[in-house]
Parts: sequence; C-alpha cells; structure tokens
Amino acid sequence: MVGPTASDAPPTLAVKIFSAGAAACVADVITFPLDTAKVRLQIQGECQASTAVRYKGVLGTITTLAKTEGPMKLYSGLPAGLQRQISFASLRIGLYDTVQEFFTTGKETTASLGSKISAGLTTGGVAVFIGQPTEVVKVRLQAQSHLHGPKPRYTGTYNAYRIIATTEGLMGLWKGTTPNLTRNVIINCTELVTYDLMKEALVKNKLLADDVPCHFVSALIAGFCTTVLSSPVDVVKTRFVNSPPGQYASVPNCAMTMLTKEGPSAFFKGFVPSFLRLGSWNVIMFVCFEQLKRELMKSRQTMDCAT
Repeated sequence: MVGPTASDAPPTLAVKIFSAGAAACVADVITFPLDTAKVRLQIQGECQASTAVRYKGVLGTITTLAKTEGPMKLYSGLPAGLQRQISFASLRIGLYDTVQEFFTTGKETTASLGSKISAGLTTGGVAVFIGQPTEVVKVRLQAQSHLHGPKPRYTGTYNAYRIIATTEGLMGLWKGTTPNLTRNVIINCTELVTYDLMKEALVKNKLLADDVPCHFVSALIAGFCTTVLSSPVDVVKTRFVNSPPGQYASVPNCAMTMLTKEGPSAFFKGFVPSFLRLGSWNVIMFVCFEQLKRELMKSRQTMDCAT
C-alpha cells in the first residue's frame, strides 16, 4: 500500500501484521451475515428436493435464514471465519508491502505494477496453504441447515475440524485448495493492486488526501473489481468444499457439472451479496487497517519520547 504521509513514521512489519489481522476481524464480524447469504445462494441448485428452502436475493436470503433457522444461523461458522482472517489477512495484507519491496529492483524508485502483482501472488498463495482448514470449516458450517435433516453434520467449529479430519483424513481439511488458491490469487492481486493504484492516483493527482475518504473510495473500487473477476472461481470453490466425498470427482468436474446442469449463470450465483460483502469488507478493513497502523505508530513514538 502507499506509505503514510511524511509526518508519520513508517509502520513496522509487526504493526502491519497485527493491524491487518485486527482490521480483518472487525470487518468479518460486521459483514458475516452477507457472507453466509452468499454461501447459501452459491450452493442453491445442489439440493433438488422439492422441500428445499429457496432463497431469493440478499435480503430475502438473510430474512429466510433468520425466520427458518434463527438469527444466530447468520453467524454460523464465525469462529472459523475469525481464525481464517487472522491467518489469511495478517499474511496476505500485512506482508504485502514487505514482499513488494523484495520484488522491487534497485533501479526502481517506486514499486512497478509487476512488483505489486508478484507480491499479491506470493502473499495470497502462502495465506491459502496455511489457512485452508479454516476456510473448509467456515463454509461447511455456513452451508449446513437443520431443515435438510434431523441431525446436522457438525455441532460446532472444533467438532467440524475433528469430524473432517477423522472421516476424510487430514487432507480433507485442505479440500478445495486448488480453487481457493486460484480465487485468493485473483482476489489478492486485484484487491491489493487496485487499492494501491487507486490510492496512489488519488493522492498523486491531489484529488483526495491520504486519509479516510481516499481509503474508502479506493477500497470500494477494489471490492467491485475483485468481485467481478473472482465470482466464478468463488462459486466453484464453495460448491466443491461443501460437497460430501464422491459428489464431484475433481474441481473441473464440479465446474462442468454446474455448467451442464445450471448453465453459465450458475457461476455468478450470489454475486450481489458477494459484492456487498466484499465491498463493505474492503471498506471497513482498509479504513481500519490504515487508521490502526497510524495510531499504533503514534503510540509507539509517544512511548519512545517518554522514555
């Protein structure tokens, strides 16, 4: 990301990692119902039973879920979601600037587009491999409904980890790594690079100062671009991760099954909640991230001066 103003001390790596994880958790808590609605809309079409609940639109899905399964169902999987953000966001966002500097050659005065993309690819890939089990558990808990059977697959976050590991093996916790890796590479590159470029352009052209309005606009544009590019992969990832063993032979088989049975529009199921979720998540996360970085560095400077 673009560095702070000249009057601010540059944030340390520890400050960036902590700020990214904390800001992502705040954003997740606020936007989690939208994520749950997105997952339910994405898996709709797998269950063809006539008694299956049908979801229509973002508000319709949230309302239906709250009425049929209770308001707390909107936050099913939140512990795994927060674990995911601590591992995902702290790595892919907190390490972005550091990795970007690594790819920047000595001849470059500022990071090139290639350096930004390389940094996004690297941090996004590392985050997926480390945090994939939290993604699997989060999606499974969000997708399960007591309306489709008397007994849920999992009773809670840690129960889900245990059952998946014992019934599907440890590799079951890394199910869907390939589509999730593809999704996160797209999201990370688009989200961080777009945010970075937009912020640079707004500040450089003196359209906005490097402050909250600038961060808000940059994050919102980054969220829209990211949703458009990542939606097809996100839907396939959700379907594959949520599927019981044997339903799909592979990720390509999952995509082809969706295409033949539901048509191309299936790859954009849940697009509106995806954008509402990703756009609002980006705004909350980046605004909190930037402000938290600055406040932590100011506190550190104050402590240093006092000593």
